[in-house]
Amino acid sequence: MQLEIRPDPTEVGRARRWARSRLAGSGIEAGDPLAETLILLVSELVTNAVVHTGLPAVLRLSLPCVAAESAPVRLEVADGSGRAPVPRCAGDDATGGRGLALVDGLADRWGWSAEGAGKRIWCELDRCTAPRELGEGCGASAPPYGDLAYEAV
Repeated sequence: MQLEIRPDPTEVGRARRWARSRLAGSGIEAGDPLAETLILLVSELVTNAVVHTGLPAVLRLSLPCVAAESAPVRLEVADGSGRAPVPRCAGDDATGGRGLALVDGLADRWGWSAEGAGKRIWCELDRCTAPRELGEGCGASAPPYGDLAYEAV
C-alpha cells in the first residue's frame, strides 16, 4: 500500500488519516498502542520529508495480515532528496528537531538508504500485544511513553 505525498504540510494529516484507515484490516485496532505508535511515526517521517525536502514523497505501509502476527509492521517514506537524514539535538525551547529521536526511541528498528537520486527512510514495529518501554523490545509491562501525553490526530 502506498500514498503519494505532495510537498505541502497539510499532507501530514492526510497521511495519518490514510494510515489509520488501513490498520483495522490488518488486525491492528484504533486504540491499540501499536496503532498509536505507528500513526506518530507516520506523522514524524512524512513531516520530515515535506519540511526538509520540499519535494513529493511516497509513503508505504507493510501491514501483515492478522495470521502473521509475528511479522513486523514496516513504514517507509521515499523522497527525491539525496540529503541524508541527520538527527539533531534540539534545545529545550526549540519547536522542532526531535523527529528522528522519536523514531529512534519508538521504532524497534529504523534506517535509511539511497534510492536513485533520493532516499528511503524506513522503520519497523514488532507486533507485540504488551506495551513496551521507550527503547525496549516486546514484553515490557510499563506504558510505552512513560509520563508523556500525546494524541495523534
